[in-house]
Amino acid sequence: MQVRLLPTSEQAAALAATLSACNEAATWVSRVAFDEKVKKNFPLRKLVYGEVKARWALGAQAAQHVIKKTCDAYATLKANLEAGNLGQPGSKRYRKATEKPIAFRPEGAQPYDDRMLSWQITEGRVSVWTVCGRLKGVAFAASAEQLATLALYRKGESDLVCRDGMWFLLATCEVPEAPPNTGPVDFLGVDLGVVNIATTSDGEIMAGRELSRIRNRERELRTKLKKKNTPSAKRRLKKRRRKETRRARDINHKIAKHVVAEAERTGRGIALEDLTGIRERVRLAKPQRATHSSWSFAQLGSFIAYKARRAGVPVVYVDAAYTSRTCAECGHIDRANRVSQAWFACRSCGFVDHADRNGSRNIRARAWELWRCGASSTVPAPRPRWRGGVGRKRSITASDARCASRGSIVPGG
Repeated sequence: MQVRLLPTSEQAAALAATLSACNEAATWVSRVAFDEKVKKNFPLRKLVYGEVKARWALGAQAAQHVIKKTCDAYATLKANLEAGNLGQPGSKRYRKATEKPIAFRPEGAQPYDDRMLSWQITEGRVSVWTVCGRLKGVAFAASAEQLATLALYRKGESDLVCRDGMWFLLATCEVPEAPPNTGPVDFLGVDLGVVNIATTSDGEIMAGRELSRIRNRERELRTKLKKKNTPSAKRRLKKRRRKETRRARDINHKIAKHVVAEAERTGRGIALEDLTGIRERVRLAKPQRATHSSWSFAQLGSFIAYKARRAGVPVVYVDAAYTSRTCAECGHIDRANRVSQAWFACRSCGFVDHADRNGSRNIRARAWELWRCGASSTVPAPRPRWRGGVGRKRSITASDARCASRGSIVPGG
């Protein structure tokens, strides 16, 4: 739960000094861990705990969180290296990540536990530890829904974050899941696209051409700023990039919330395309590449997944192959069926429909067939914070194998 703090100028200065001191200490701890090749929490604590407290005037809990944050960063780095996310051993990216210790930004987030941070939710204030002493009565802003969630479900650490001069607390809340719907009456198909971000099998288009015009205008402005290549142009580029990221995240949240609410209201499940590796499979002309890669469909899918899990709505991923060329009425597959980006006209039966709606109906039909074959919901479980362990894997069942010809079952439900 993201809560915005409203500190005074003196309180903001104390918070900034705290983040700077904690991250400077974390960078020093990281250097010691790299040089001594000690990256586990308790062995590293024996080496650096005393000096971290004395040198940066950190409290006992803050010093332990600094050491733990450093160990978690190295655990995450190790996981990325093993997964191949940073290239092959010997590559430039791999060497850049492994040949020097991890450094922390001065404004990097700092975790707080209940000994360092206390909430007065009804008063809308928090008491937070800083290197300048404990700040009592720091105001925060939150909606009524956020306040209720904090009061009922807050549990564990909270992260202090400074973003664009604004202060936030990211509080961990353990919200119980609704009982899963094991007998959906049907599925709500969702077709994801470049022009229309999401189109449902009910015919509803979300984030369509108006958003496309905004994205095109933003892309043209980015191109002009890149050509200038001046310090002020670079600052504006950075600012606009953050703005576009926030806009895309907000739109993805709204789409996911609407889709899940509609499926929950009508007793249906949600059918999505399995777009894993789509950027490697699809070949596009150069002018189309920026548009194709400029939207985070993976983020949208993850938002739908966790909101559906919270609401108890089943989600099934299907194979996206030929969904845009298949007639939703007669099943005829032909490349010529797709007349244009917007329209579909079947060469066999003459059925005419919006192309994205036709594709979403095919997705819905494939999900329903998979469900009747015995497939279960493939909503992935929420990933825990990395602690060096190995994630649990689900085996493929016989019913999954029988249905593999028409769709893909994504492990993890």
